[in-house]
Amino acid sequence: MLEKSERPWGRYEVLQEAANYKVKSIHVSPGKRLSYQRHQKRSEHWYVTQGSGEVTLDGKIQPVIAGSIIQVPQGMLHRISNTGSTELIFIEVQTGSYFGEDDIERVEDDFGR
Repeated sequence: MLEKSERPWGRYEVLQEAANYKVKSIHVSPGKRLSYQRHQKRSEHWYVTQGSGEVTLDGKIQPVIAGSIIQVPQGMLHRISNTGSTELIFIEVQTGSYFGEDDIERVEDDFGR
């Protein structure tokens, strides 16, 4: 069975993984946001499937809705926030050399992690 994890901002589920990529479905609860973070060993590609929110990429904020595509290059600071009243869901495709949770460098976090 692939990994599932409850988080203070919502939850994620790993849909598929291989040596050079990992695919997750990420569910962000209304009013919550992920930590402002970056990764040294992977890039992320997001496709929003439901809801609305804001993405911050290296300090620049842009709105997102279902159908939005976001590219997060390796090393770029990033965060997604759910500003809507329903769950924000996006598919995340990670590419790179390593996909462990210990490749998360948090710069700011609402939950003190």
